[in-house]
Amino acid sequence: MGEKDGLLLRASRLFDLPADALAGTPRVEVIGDGELRMGPHRGILAYGPEEIHISGGSLVVLVRGSGLELRAMTPEELLITGTIKAVEFMR
Repeated sequence: MGEKDGLLLRASRLFDLPADALAGTPRVEVIGDGELRMGPHRGILAYGPEEIHISGGSLVVLVRGSGLELRAMTPEELLITGTIKAVEFMR
């Protein structure tokens, strides 16, 4: 574990927060095969019914499926529905 990782882990314990929240890393939650929530995000890079590319800062989250729809989006979080077949993380 690097020095930065150790510092984030100690800070997360001190403030009782997940380490990913302090690091600015997006949190992705998939519910079944029909719903994906992600936050924080930095916008949509590509959008279609079979693929959605989302900027997560240091990585891109690629959602593949069918009938995909961006149902809600705020600066903090977004919601995608449809039939989710795969989620990929690319640097």
